[in-house]
Amino acid sequence: MSKIFSDAERKAKEEKRNDLITRSESIVNTAKAEKRELTDDEMQELAEIRDDVKKIKEALGLDDDFREMAETEAKPDNEPKEDTEVADESRACEEQEKRAMDDVKMFEAYIRGTVNERANNMTKTDNGAVIPQTIADKIIKKVYDICPILERSTKYNVKGTLTVPYYDEDTTALTVAYQTEFSPIASNVGQFTSQITLTGFLAGALAKISRSLINNAQFNIVDHVIDIMAEHIARFIEGELLNGTEDKVDGLSTLTNVVTAESASAITADEVVKLHDAIKDRYQSNAIWIMSPATRTALRLLKDEMGRYLLQDDISLPFGTSLLGKPVYVSDNMPEIATGKRVIFYGDMKGLATKFSESINVEVLREKYADEHAVGVIGWFEFDAKVEDAQKIATLKMA
Repeated sequence: MSKIFSDAERKAKEEKRNDLITRSESIVNTAKAEKRELTDDEMQELAEIRDDVKKIKEALGLDDDFREMAETEAKPDNEPKEDTEVADESRACEEQEKRAMDDVKMFEAYIRGTVNERANNMTKTDNGAVIPQTIADKIIKKVYDICPILERSTKYNVKGTLTVPYYDEDTTALTVAYQTEFSPIASNVGQFTSQITLTGFLAGALAKISRSLINNAQFNIVDHVIDIMAEHIARFIEGELLNGTEDKVDGLSTLTNVVTAESASAITADEVVKLHDAIKDRYQSNAIWIMSPATRTALRLLKDEMGRYLLQDDISLPFGTSLLGKPVYVSDNMPEIATGKRVIFYGDMKGLATKFSESINVEVLREKYADEHAVGVIGWFEFDAKVEDAQKIATLKMA
């Protein structure tokens, strides 16, 4: 007998165990949120859940023993019974997952006010607490998911000032030519020049969460905080990468690879083709279009010489729309068609360098907004962005 349960039966029991544990946590959290003791019915239900979970754990434990016995018998005598490195790696992953789950539960308990601040391991500040790094990492990941321009850029995660060298092929490039035997070869190599300097500019995002929402025990407050913080931060960063701010982050505002439209109020198909061809073929493979929703609507009406629309819907591409075979990304941070505006970017966003001096630091402010019946969540980060390689990105500027 190799095992007690089939894989499907084992999975069903594990899911039932997890559901029971979730139900017990919900009962306790509801009582804490309502600032009351557990009722007799709740105590009875918790006792029944405890017994059911205990029985499931014992059954799964027996199944584990039988599975291990079967695996041991199946191994030849000349093979080791257990791969130590694999086992250590598995334990490390389990411990990491456990710490992540503990951080999430701790963070939720702190926001809801159901845990003593002195009892947790979050860093205390004058006005709140710095949330665990696990939560901050989730916010950072979601920022990258929301902001593909940042995700596709060349990223540097270092502190202090960073000077990025640029290989200049236009002035002194490596040469290859026919040579004569016994004649010296002329040496000519490209040079690195200090092209851009990335520093760091401090920015912050503040979100207020309703205490009425927090007190709803059935609402997933942790995911809500992660979503709202990531959305605020991603939209701000995206706007800076596209438009820049004077004396702050340059982003793509200094891009020199510019195609100028003949009109200040309309774009032609020829100008779209010119913008596409402003990028050399070797940089085309990862290129994307970036524009506003209104500009995309204008381009939907453009046709080529054969009467075919240039912009096509294509669900196989990352953003669901293609223009000359490349994905079209729409951003509300892009300006609409108007005099002198840069309304379209096209190219490989690797040409844009972004630097974060430190990870996003998020704090929960429980007392500051108590008179508003709200809890504040604030995220601090320091970043910079500049064009690293203008050959990879081009922009269409209206007349």
